[in-house]
Amino acid sequence: MQQRPLGRSGLTVSVPGLGCMGMSEFYGPADDAQSRATLEAAFALGYDFLDTADTYGHGHNEALIGSVLAGRRDRVVVATKFGIVREPGAYSRRIDNSPAFVARACEASLRRLGIETIDLYYCHRRDPAVPIAEVVGAMARLVEAGKVRALGLSEVSPATLRAAHAVHPIAAVQSEYSLWSREPERGLLATCRDLGTAFVAYSPLGRGFLTGTLDVAALAEGDFRRGNPRFQGEALASNRRLAAALDAFARERGATAAQIALAWLVAREPHVIPIPGARRSSRLAENAAAVDIVLDPAEIRRLDTLFAPDAVAGARYPEAGMVGIEPA
Repeated sequence: MQQRPLGRSGLTVSVPGLGCMGMSEFYGPADDAQSRATLEAAFALGYDFLDTADTYGHGHNEALIGSVLAGRRDRVVVATKFGIVREPGAYSRRIDNSPAFVARACEASLRRLGIETIDLYYCHRRDPAVPIAEVVGAMARLVEAGKVRALGLSEVSPATLRAAHAVHPIAAVQSEYSLWSREPERGLLATCRDLGTAFVAYSPLGRGFLTGTLDVAALAEGDFRRGNPRFQGEALASNRRLAAALDAFARERGATAAQIALAWLVAREPHVIPIPGARRSSRLAENAAAVDIVLDPAEIRRLDTLFAPDAVAGARYPEAGMVGIEPA
């Protein structure tokens, strides 16, 4: 698989990486046996970049990943996150960026993952009441202690990234980025390029919608997408037309819609690293093959026009999910 540098950390990771959130929460009931099989299949294909967070399944996702790391720790880059605090069974959240919480959260993540060092540790969401210098300072102390290799931020503004980078190098910024979520193009992508920071694109397939295979009516009870504005009412009808156009484009190219969506992302900038999720192994090879698809400038312009930011209907999160997200 293609490799890209994780900023200037000295780490390189597979493109694509693997987003693991859905194996524990938000997209239907968890199936640990199926998830472990998917992770094993990913390793066999060459995936070596796993993305998790302490809030995914309230620690379940980190423990799941920890259960498959034995014998391959030195060949897998593990990224996890802190900062979102939720009650079991609840979607609403509060944000904790206090230095004391950063230290406690890191220890808890290390324990669940069963490792001595986290490769990439993100501040998952920002609490504006805590100065970014204090947050990054606390994270930097984890690097000094050998508990973390590289630092990252998630859903931050260019100004926050620059201020954080002045305290300690930021290896990666993670934000939602896809054909239907293009906010990072307003300035965050360019700031990452200027600072030598990797841009990790989560939900690069629009939470499955851009694959053209998602049956929204059949989503499980409790699936996060049932309450997402883009999957409801008139917004859903409008967005379905976009997905159909993407599917038609993909058929012209002899590819799947998911592959075209990922190929578009990989072509944006050499520092972009998409991390599509996969609950089943059947999607892994399809996603991995997307990096071999080369879109010419005319095709990229066509996709850019089709998915112009104002063409996508609905907010990308319900109101509760926007807590801690800074403008890109």
